Amino acid sequence: METNLLIAGDVGGTKTDLAVYSARSGLRHPLAQAKFHSADFPSLQAMVTEFLAGAGTSVELGAFAVAGPVVDGRAKTTNLPWVIDERSVAQDLRLRTVRLLNDLHAVALAVPKLGPGDLATLNEGRVVPGGAIAIIAPGTGLGESFLTWDGARYVAHASEGGHSDFAPTDALQRRLLKYLQRRFDHVGVERVCSGIGLPNIYEFLRDEEFFPEPAAVAQTIASAADRTQAIVEAANDPNRPSQRCRATVEILTSILASEAGNLALKVFATGGVYIAGGVALHLLEDLKQPRFLEYFSRKGRFKDLMGRIPLHVITARAALAGAATSGLELLGNEEKQ
Repeated sequence: METNLLIAGDVGGTKTDLAVYSARSGLRHPLAQAKFHSADFPSLQAMVTEFLAGAGTSVELGAFAVAGPVVDGRAKTTNLPWVIDERSVAQDLRLRTVRLLNDLHAVALAVPKLGPGDLATLNEGRVVPGGAIAIIAPGTGLGESFLTWDGARYVAHASEGGHSDFAPTDALQRRLLKYLQRRFDHVGVERVCSGIGLPNIYEFLRDEEFFPEPAAVAQTIASAADRTQAIVEAANDPNRPSQRCRATVEILTSILASEAGNLALKVFATGGVYIAGGVALHLLEDLKQPRFLEYFSRKGRFKDLMGRIPLHVITARAALAGAATSGLELLGNEEKQ
């Protein structure tokens, strides 16, 4: 029976992935793995306790990617009523060490380890060796991070860029901004480019633009436990897609493309831009359409540069892999001592 095991987790506002690793099994072969609905639990400790009991194993170390800023080993999750503290989690779960990191920081850690099977390529581009890499992830919220080359390896940097101001790029988006400014003190890009943002766009098209929709579809969305999923399903209905829901998805993907391009310019991401997050995976076919690359590249005099930047969608569980990478590094350091 293996000892000195690690539990790693990707703690999201909607779902949490947990897995157990050992130094011997490595990143690609967790010893146990499960997915949980985050809101079903009062705390991370309660969720981990249930998972480990079901897996029939005990662990010594923990590494968790958290959707929210991590300051001095402590995080208030952005879209969950949880406060997670490294010391408290370690004490409650009887672990020697716990490491918390921002979820997009974790995705950044995973990017250098991704293979072709972990990606869907939207633009092959031309990688500049050692060039910075940008990551943007629409999930429940919107996360951003980036990697820089230090001469020997890539170094990951966390960010809260998803809460920067939403910058409309056309008349319809300007009206969307004005609509949301009546509802929120601050309209960050997350409000229109994430799982929580998709219903905001839908309501704007319903209330202000009067986009048509069958009454049955409107009722289904209004009563859905997960309105975001219901909107995406109605938009992609192969028999009779909802016009309002289709427009909602198209607005969100155009905003995502523009914001991905903004991030690429800010960090000069000649090493590529990687899109992660559950919303991106659900809308992958929309991201593959030419209009997405068009909006991404629409940066005036820098259009040609943007067209040379590689652009990928991550299809693997990158935040979990990044948390595991951080934890296995910690485990390896302990075993060398």
